[in-house]
Amino acid sequence: MAIDIAKLDESIARQNDKMPFSGVVLVREKGKTVFAKGYGFANRAESIPNTINTRFGMASGAKTFTAVAICQLVERELISFDTRLRDCRGISFPEFDPAITVHHLLTHSSGMPDYFDEEVMDDYEALWRDRPMYNIRTPKDFLPMFQNQKMKFAPGARWSYNNAGFVVLGLIVEQLTGENFPMYIEANILTPCDMKDTGYFAMDRLPERTAYGYIEDETGNGWKTNFYAVPIIGGGDGGAYTTASDMVKFWEALLNNRLLSKAMTERLLTPHLVTSAKGGETFYGYGVWIVKKQDAIYAYYAPGQDPGVEFLSTVYPGKEIQTTTMGNTINATWPIYDCVAAAVSAA
Repeated sequence: MAIDIAKLDESIARQNDKMPFSGVVLVREKGKTVFAKGYGFANRAESIPNTINTRFGMASGAKTFTAVAICQLVERELISFDTRLRDCRGISFPEFDPAITVHHLLTHSSGMPDYFDEEVMDDYEALWRDRPMYNIRTPKDFLPMFQNQKMKFAPGARWSYNNAGFVVLGLIVEQLTGENFPMYIEANILTPCDMKDTGYFAMDRLPERTAYGYIEDETGNGWKTNFYAVPIIGGGDGGAYTTASDMVKFWEALLNNRLLSKAMTERLLTPHLVTSAKGGETFYGYGVWIVKKQDAIYAYYAPGQDPGVEFLSTVYPGKEIQTTTMGNTINATWPIYDCVAAAVSAA
């Protein structure tokens, strides 16, 4: 075993003492689970602990599912990566550049406006103070928030993280298949992967073993759930729930070409564009972040963060290691992931 599990456990415990973590950590090495542990509570009112079988929100981590869905439709020749947004039937964006393509949407390079622009906005909860979050149930429900706004920049000019672009991709999936987005993902990704604990669950009817997301209340001395801080159900830009074990199944299916052909999987995992993070070492594929070191792929990862949700699932192909760290509070998860990443780096 390359990872020092005892040292990892100690480093997580030290960090947990500094800033209490609520979530789970799973580490696999060479096809075997070597560390799996829950921390804190899935339900604080009932003191129900988080376990390795607890379902957590993925936030934007589920953008990977959307990208896989689009790639499947390309393989079915229902669309191409060069298809222009203006040619997707039934969608009208009067202010958008007609040159926007599906590739631009998948790589956050479309230049279209975002309903939550992370370059200038940092309070996702604030979006729902003046609009009922319980009405945001399908991709089209997001359209009034960005459909008639002007472009930020010309398509392909640069990379800029864009949630609305993935909302539009979810809408394209619905229009091309005639299915609602969650049903398509369940039938064509979750079921083939045997991901029985994963789904786009409505927050007013969460299934068993699902962690509530928690944010600090206005006094700073307690916690409230995130029920009014995020859309009631997820879609193309994220919001699914999953378990650490189900993420193992997803990565194994994806990397072994069970969801897409080998050529299409390679396309999805291609470092298409460099992001502004980490001095040029970090790239974006289709719905997947990619870290390169010494001009070789070091890691693929799917991150996500919403109020009361923190998620990061990573594959290190050269080391044959996979890690998933999920939390149901804010800010405590990333230092825990740093402990995990340090252990992987040392392996």
